[in-house]
Amino acid sequence: MMLPLFIIIPLIAAFLITLIAGKKDVWGIVLSVVASAAMLILAVISFLNVNGETIIYEMGNWKMPFGIALVLDSLSGYMLIIVNLVALTAIIYSIQYIRHLGQDFKYYALFMLMLTGMNGVILTGDIFNLYVFMEIALFAAFALVAYGCRAEEYEAAFKYAVMGSVSSIFILIGIGVLYSATSTLTMARIAQTVPNLSPQIILWVGGLFLAGFGLKAAAMPFHAWLPDAHSSAPAPISSMLSGVLIKVLGIYTITRIFFNVLDAPAVFLTIFIVIGTISILISGFLAIIQWDFKRLLAYSSISQIGYILLGIGLATPLGILGAVFHLFNHAIFKSLLFYDAGSVELALGTRDLQKLGKLGKLLPVTSGTSIIASLAISGIPPFNGFFSKLIIIIAAIAAGQPVLALLAILGSILTLAAVMKIQCYGLRQDVDVEPREKIGLGMNIAMISLAIICIVGGLLVAPGIREVALDPVVNVILEKAEYVQTVLGR
Repeated sequence: MMLPLFIIIPLIAAFLITLIAGKKDVWGIVLSVVASAAMLILAVISFLNVNGETIIYEMGNWKMPFGIALVLDSLSGYMLIIVNLVALTAIIYSIQYIRHLGQDFKYYALFMLMLTGMNGVILTGDIFNLYVFMEIALFAAFALVAYGCRAEEYEAAFKYAVMGSVSSIFILIGIGVLYSATSTLTMARIAQTVPNLSPQIILWVGGLFLAGFGLKAAAMPFHAWLPDAHSSAPAPISSMLSGVLIKVLGIYTITRIFFNVLDAPAVFLTIFIVIGTISILISGFLAIIQWDFKRLLAYSSISQIGYILLGIGLATPLGILGAVFHLFNHAIFKSLLFYDAGSVELALGTRDLQKLGKLGKLLPVTSGTSIIASLAISGIPPFNGFFSKLIIIIAAIAAGQPVLALLAILGSILTLAAVMKIQCYGLRQDVDVEPREKIGLGMNIAMISLAIICIVGGLLVAPGIREVALDPVVNVILEKAEYVQTVLGR
């Protein structure tokens, strides 16, 4: 059974790195690359083997609902591919980038520990273990945000830790309320007993989870920690935070719990739509006024999370499809943009767009891939972001919400204005600059790989591919009864 390997492999890698790495980072690099590549291969194999079904691994052979189980369905398999794909490119990118901060094995050990927590959150079928894995990922993330050991990074990590602790308290209280009402921590068993619970309990639990996981997702008004954390962290960590961590600890958990466990209460779906729309618009405006390359991207992340929440809140098959697809697309093009920002900072020593200049000849890969990522995040055809945004807009119109569709279009225009600011001021203004360091092969490979996915990623909605790649994920989200039956009624 391969499910425990998604937790065991990165955990053992983290342990071995600290055990044998010594003063250099060579073993950390080797073990991290091998572990990440192995998990990506396993994730693809697992997703293809699931084929719309559900695979259960019972820890210690204790039967459900008494034991703790790992649950692999199309949704969790899809998330595993996204997380481990971005993680592999981040590790490859880190080989050169992190060395300018020092050859230290601790970075790779913490990275593997963060990956352990995220994989655990995705796979666990127990809501308390979800909390435990979430905390493992968060503690590693706190340390990685502060990895550069500068004052701004310590401040950002402290703010992230405080807000993360507050959100975890909300979540833990919500878990306690659910356990007191249902006498179980198994998510499928909780879902089975939810119809018998008082509506007041559902509202209280939903409110606590909305606040807790909303803070993890950094949607407005829960976003205060994100701009500092994402802009201060090393570029590959910024890509992990924005590309996958806020999605796993925020969007995935919201989707899994509110749809598969709490049966999507209408009041919370409306709140998702409101939060999503506010995030799209306000963060779009805030991104435009930023001059720090990475801070602009951080605010843009909040806006793109808004699109995902809007699609989830519509709760129609088309809305969920758009949300699921945009979750993948945002992980790709936003990670690529943070890689571009990191390359610029490494080469020129600044993230200030006003101090950058003509980089087309100096950094051709960075310049070229940034154009692709900018067009993708803005929803320009034929790049991947166009298709997911278009699906969400059509879903809003089909749901009788044309105003939401117009606001989503406006948000895309704001995003286009923000990334064009990067292109015009940051990479192509008529100022000659001199690089202080050359961008290496590993960083270029990571950027080119994600740029290729931005170009061909739209094929996931093509007939014949969509039915295999996306439709099973949508079905898992919308079919609570099937989730309960497959986990408990085998």
